[in-house]
Amino acid sequence: MLYPLIRPALFTLDPETAHGATLASLDIARALGLLKLLPRAQGTPVRVMGIDFPNKVGLAAGLDKDGAHIRALADLGFGFIEIGTVTPRPQTGNPKPRLFRLPQAEALINRMGFNNLGVDNLVKNVEASGFKGVLGINIGKNKDTPNEHAVDDYLACLDKVYAHASYVTVNISSPNTQNLRELQKDEALDALLSAIKLRQSALAQQHGRYVPIALKIAPDLDDVQIAAIAALLMMHRIDAVIATNTTIARDAVAGLPNAEETGGLSGAPVRAASTRVVTALAHHLKNEVPIIGVGGILSGDDAREKIAAGAALVQLYSGLIYRGPELVLECVARLA
Repeated sequence: MLYPLIRPALFTLDPETAHGATLASLDIARALGLLKLLPRAQGTPVRVMGIDFPNKVGLAAGLDKDGAHIRALADLGFGFIEIGTVTPRPQTGNPKPRLFRLPQAEALINRMGFNNLGVDNLVKNVEASGFKGVLGINIGKNKDTPNEHAVDDYLACLDKVYAHASYVTVNISSPNTQNLRELQKDEALDALLSAIKLRQSALAQQHGRYVPIALKIAPDLDDVQIAAIAALLMMHRIDAVIATNTTIARDAVAGLPNAEETGGLSGAPVRAASTRVVTALAHHLKNEVPIIGVGGILSGDDAREKIAAGAALVQLYSGLIYRGPELVLECVARLA
């Protein structure tokens, strides 16, 4: 209830500064026991990818790239948390400014560029957190790794996070790492998924535990591309697909301040495109591969729309910037 009063002050700050301040404040609030006072909705447990989720509403990757705030974020009522995207080596990401608000459209544009402190740092943070809930870890490639060697980066990250994750997400759909989305194309994706599944099998034997793999795809795909990706997901027995990442389209925000900034657009304007991809995937996958719906969820009804389109779970990110923790409560209650 306090967030609508706090948001105007946060929106006077540079978006990236506000982001850091919010996460730091959450950590302080948790340390003081204040997050325990937040109201809770009774969610409906669900089993997806062989994992038992306490409710269907998760935090999307990108908000906590280094896994430094897991416990505080979990206290907001999420059924699962996804951290990352993390890369094998630390990287600073793209030059600032690289995060922009479009308040009239309840949207964000970011071109962060996988800024993170590297996979070793993330693993230390996960271990230190002692978090026992459902944790997804989102992995990517370093900016200076050419696509022909991208698989090496994904396998290096998978090796290091496997023992610490409930599931691992392979991110090939950020628009902010040059040519990354080329990995969504048939031959490249076939080779990547083949290598990932082979390593997953070896790691499952090594650790005595099967950790599911999810693939995160873009909203800027046509029906032919979606059908091709769905076929590969089933052929390689990928455990889930996350639909979708941010969009490079600007039709829904044309003419607004910051609309022409380079990067991925998220928030309310991507809702329809994301739901379209979820619907198409559900048609092609025929319940063989579960779908996690993300993109443009700013209300409980938006979350319900994703489920109705065929998603088994949903994730939030940009909606939190505009609605605050109340959005988690509302979505959990609406999907209960």
